[in-house]
Amino acid sequence: MNQMVRPKKFLGQHFLTDQRIAQRIVDSLLVEGKDAVLEIGPGTGVLTQYLLKKDLDLKVAEIDRDSVAHLKEHFPQLSDKIIEGDILDCDWSGLFEKKFKVIGNFPYNISSQIFFKVLDHRQDVDQVVCMLQKEVADRIASPKGSKVYGILSVLLQAYYQVDMLFKVPPGVFFPPPKVMSAVIRLKRNETQSLECDEKMFVAVVKQGFQNRRKTLRNALKRLNLPASVMALPLLDLRAEQLGVSDFVFLTQQIQQSNG
Repeated sequence: MNQMVRPKKFLGQHFLTDQRIAQRIVDSLLVEGKDAVLEIGPGTGVLTQYLLKKDLDLKVAEIDRDSVAHLKEHFPQLSDKIIEGDILDCDWSGLFEKKFKVIGNFPYNISSQIFFKVLDHRQDVDQVVCMLQKEVADRIASPKGSKVYGILSVLLQAYYQVDMLFKVPPGVFFPPPKVMSAVIRLKRNETQSLECDEKMFVAVVKQGFQNRRKTLRNALKRLNLPASVMALPLLDLRAEQLGVSDFVFLTQQIQQSNG
């Protein structure tokens, strides 16, 4: 690790120091030819160095000025490919002229926001490989019925196939985090759009999990649903018991009842 760049706590930085794991993460990204790839949070370039060995249309997004300076010095071929600033504020629609893939060791404090950004650009982002807090990875990859199954699980699984790839221990980072990490891969599925109002779908999913211990009949009261919907047997269940297709069906019933 370069001594000039120190990990910053307020940015949630934990620099990966194990080269074998870095190589394994990069190899987990399924690429062909000159695919467009966005790396989020390259830091000192532990993944970047292996990405550059592939024939990719690569751009990297980094908010830390020290890291940007390091990248420009050690990877001059990236000098005009570095997006300086907060990736959450960046307009992803103008990054590439074609679909692209996302890779990175996501900062723990913004990983969920990155995934919501991915969802906003799901027609452009066809694959994500990332390392993040194992607790969040478990949540995203978990099937219905799991105690950690939640909003991100449903929304991401609606449009992506999610695979848990491998766990990463704290000792391979500087500084070591207090939690386990994991690497997951998201591959865009064939669902171009859901067979329901997608904004309403999101609202139903979010409200359903607001009070996850309650049945959906109680959890969805704030949506002021008509009696015909409130009488559905499906609402006897809790949100964590419903899969994507169940939430789509429920949203369809709400649409039909609203005329």
